[in-house]
Amino acid sequence: MNKEEDILLKEGKMLPVMEHFYTLQGEGAHTGKASYFIRLGGCDVGCHWCDVKESWDPNLHPLMNAEEIAETAAKHCKTIVLTGGEPLMWNLDILTGKLKELGCTIHIETSGAYPMSGQIDWITLSPKKTGLPKEEIYQKASELKVIIFNQHDFTFAQEQAAKVSADCKLYMQSEWSKRDEMYPKITDFILAHPEWQASVQTHKYLNIP
Repeated sequence: MNKEEDILLKEGKMLPVMEHFYTLQGEGAHTGKASYFIRLGGCDVGCHWCDVKESWDPNLHPLMNAEEIAETAAKHCKTIVLTGGEPLMWNLDILTGKLKELGCTIHIETSGAYPMSGQIDWITLSPKKTGLPKEEIYQKASELKVIIFNQHDFTFAQEQAAKVSADCKLYMQSEWSKRDEMYPKITDFILAHPEWQASVQTHKYLNIP
């Protein structure tokens, strides 16, 4: 990356885009909704079970003009999902400003480990033990999605739920490789704690992106 590109990146005029695609939202409160995903490269949270580790190094992904990617996305539908990697590593002001200009509703999937930027309508907060969320994001979260990989994650989920607003939806989702083991436990937990709901990666069952 040259000096000019670095400046454009910091300003949010260019962003490292790993991929972008039109599909159905597979998880959480908006499961089944047609959505255009913009997956940004770059993440240093380092979850060992991450299913998109190829997104971690932003230098592996081409820098794209933020307004141009917004225009491409908005041609498909008006529900846009910013994901990663960790999208809040980058300045999202220009991308989301253009999307808003084009009439879009903007969702983000984030660990919350970086400060908020941009105009966001729906925040999916998926906290990770390896990089806890900034305190400021908890009360802004629209839904809390905790990935359940082991027994301690139930305790972690309750600790995180205590920090979000009363209006925030609470979801537990098994790490994919452990789904046969963890979903029975998630079911039992939710029956005992009905404020929670189960989230399933339906896009994997549907064999779509």
